[in-house]
Amino acid sequence: MHFNLSEEQAMLQASTARFIDQQYSFEVREKDVRLPEGFNRDTWATFAELGWLSVPISEAGGGFGGNAADTMVIMEELGKGLVASPYIPTVMLFGSFVDLGAPDILKQNLLEPLIAGQLQGAFAYQERQSRYNLADVKTTATREGESYVLNGEKTLVMNGATANQIVVSARINGEQFDTAGISLFVIDANAPGVHKTSYRLMDGQLVANIRFENLSVASSQLLGEEGDGYSLIEKVVNNTVLALCAEAMGIMVKLTDTTREYTKARKQFGAPISSFQVLQHRMVDMFMACEQTRSLLFRAVCSVGTTDADRSLHALKYMIGRNGRMICNEAIQLHGGMGVTDELDVGHYVKRLMVINTMFGDADHHQQRLAQISLPT
Repeated sequence: MHFNLSEEQAMLQASTARFIDQQYSFEVREKDVRLPEGFNRDTWATFAELGWLSVPISEAGGGFGGNAADTMVIMEELGKGLVASPYIPTVMLFGSFVDLGAPDILKQNLLEPLIAGQLQGAFAYQERQSRYNLADVKTTATREGESYVLNGEKTLVMNGATANQIVVSARINGEQFDTAGISLFVIDANAPGVHKTSYRLMDGQLVANIRFENLSVASSQLLGEEGDGYSLIEKVVNNTVLALCAEAMGIMVKLTDTTREYTKARKQFGAPISSFQVLQHRMVDMFMACEQTRSLLFRAVCSVGTTDADRSLHALKYMIGRNGRMICNEAIQLHGGMGVTDELDVGHYVKRLMVINTMFGDADHHQQRLAQISLPT
């Protein structure tokens, strides 16, 4: 089986890598992540000009209509560059929900400015008690005539402080853990009844806790069918997890390459430490961990839309957590005390990888989910 990129994918990968190499150094990243919004608007406009924001959006929605492999090549390069951008919350989450579930008029009004880089989006799904259960929803949506009234709170909303529009999951009916009875709404982030508290995570990204108090939402802002939002959530989140794993793959490769180059330059006892056999073995372990993970990434990308998709995705997310942790530990240790300083990029890559491990389920969670899936007969 061949895993060669198509001509379009190779061009997409090359343009992303070239942008990072020429315009996005670690020093630029550090300045961007400290901005009030957590990213640079000019950089985001460049993403729009290069067409990256349109890649996962369908042709009917005005996008490129790309598949999982197209998204993979972008996200892996963004991971290598440790790019601070709202690509995951705005494009992969918000954009996909609108593309797949919004009425035509709403879709046109939202996707056109999103692709042009003029609209920021977010997905508010997680609650204080929900942990990794997407169906654990206490936020309520009560029908009142031709509209709904939302009450509840969402936590750790990526890009929630900056977003103009937010997709919110709320329960129409059913019990707390029921998959049925959950609806999705697109709301104005600055509407009366929306209260935000923003803060930063260890990787520097800006998130927000958002409280809804008697927020009135028109029925035209409903995504999909009433009470049937969970199936759409599963589909969009699975695609997003795959994109996050591709970003993590880029980080793991970068940490491995950076560590190898450092051991060639660092001398001890008059010789590069890369000449010490015990360190060579550890660097080989890092390389093998990357290759193992890449194999699972290719399998997960190729299995999208098949009966093997869930099993492949759980295995990949588990491997990202396990191998990612090992690579982080080795990179820090082989760099010595400098590996944890803010001045060196290694520690920042490690922090981002640790955050990715916790998003939509950590390694233990996905290992348990994988164990619950029965093997084919």
